[in-house]
Amino acid sequence: MIFPTTLNPKMSSAMPVGTRMPPMGRCRTAMVVLMLPFAGLQAAPEEKEKEKARPLLLQEVLQSVNTQYPPYLAAMIEQDIANGRARQAMGAFDLNLNAGTAFAPAGYYDGQTAYTMLEQPLTNWGGGVYGGYRLSSGFLPNYNKERTGTDGEGVLGFRIPLLRDGTIDRRRATLWQAQIDQELADPIIFRQYLDFIRAATISYYGWLSAGQRLSLTEELLRVAKERDSGIAQQVENGASAPIVQVDNQRLVVSREIAVVQARRRLQAATIELSLFYRDNRSSEPILAPRTRLPSAFPTHSHPAESQLTVDIAKALVFRPEMRRIELTLEKTGIDLRLAKNNLLPSLEVGVQAAQGINGRTPRDVERTEVEAKIEFKLPLQRREAKGRVDVANAQIERLNQEMSFARQRIAADVRDSHSALLAAHEVLRQTRRNVDLAQQLATAEGERLKQGATDLLALQIREQASFDAKVLEVEAQSEYFRAHANYRAAIAAKN
Repeated sequence: MIFPTTLNPKMSSAMPVGTRMPPMGRCRTAMVVLMLPFAGLQAAPEEKEKEKARPLLLQEVLQSVNTQYPPYLAAMIEQDIANGRARQAMGAFDLNLNAGTAFAPAGYYDGQTAYTMLEQPLTNWGGGVYGGYRLSSGFLPNYNKERTGTDGEGVLGFRIPLLRDGTIDRRRATLWQAQIDQELADPIIFRQYLDFIRAATISYYGWLSAGQRLSLTEELLRVAKERDSGIAQQVENGASAPIVQVDNQRLVVSREIAVVQARRRLQAATIELSLFYRDNRSSEPILAPRTRLPSAFPTHSHPAESQLTVDIAKALVFRPEMRRIELTLEKTGIDLRLAKNNLLPSLEVGVQAAQGINGRTPRDVERTEVEAKIEFKLPLQRREAKGRVDVANAQIERLNQEMSFARQRIAADVRDSHSALLAAHEVLRQTRRNVDLAQQLATAEGERLKQGATDLLALQIREQASFDAKVLEVEAQSEYFRAHANYRAAIAAKN
């Protein structure tokens, strides 16, 4: 690595030319130069510490799902697959090069023919156009239409179906359905997106509630340990019986067990969250440290009951299930059109023009020839086509029934998730009231114990009741945000 010899332009300009830098200055310069490569390394640990201390918010987890979550990235590939199939279907309309030759190695006629043709199928109407070059040599019979002059001839022609395969045929039907599949990939991806966002949200609040529960359990253990030293002093002074200290020590052990269980619950929630929360560069799961736990749940408002009707209407429009059925109906409609097309007779017309190039031509062959052709075909029973029409009609009827039920199911999902959200909010309100009452009782019982009006057992019961009330509040908050995530998924809300 090469470093600049002048570290300070102002200092270098002020120093006379030829003046040597003092020894102390050279030493400082060398130290600065040597420390430059390590300047960035010192900042990195500081940034990591700041990252560990910063609370992990839900939006950061959801952003990781959008950009790093493997199942969602796999779902996005569905669009690439649909694009590839559409391109594959376009291959039926590729420009074709046809070339061939024929000769008679033995027999009365010893002529040879060769041709090179370009054929382009038409996408707007069935059939196609073609053109190319044809050449014959040697002795050929007069009835052979491949005879040309010595320099050959150019050929140009087209063929058009007038009835069957006119407005639709198998190639165009396949292409149109492949293009619908491109659109169909969007609701499939969106459905998985809603499911992944809901799962990530529920996992996040499960992690947050597990952390809150661990903090409450540790606080309860801390109170018991602090009381143990006071009880030991009272037992030593003869103010309390030794059995009281034994009882409190039992309580400490039981609460230590509860801490271990709560810590394991947090670890499990952290592991589950790591499936959604990933490193931006390596996409590897991140085990969020406890230091990144937010101090409290986010604030929330009372769900509006008047919004239910509007949300149901929005869900019927934006839920991917509806769009998927609509596009599937469109695809089946193409099958029905194709089946009805196959009921028609085939009537195909074609025109071909051949222009001889300079050179000698046979006497019975004109330099410019035009040939018109009409061909008619009709399967008399057409059972295959009729069967396809019956199948397509039945599939359309089935899809219409599915769409009708999908509307009812979506409306029921929105109503049910809205009802669950209202109930979760009411439970949360009641649990907060319960926490206040239980805390008042625990505080009052502690004062009574100080006055000698009660015993330790009664205080333990009050403390446990207060702890249980706080745990219920944490679970109620987690349930509220779980219900909120389900409601947003029900109305197909984008985050």
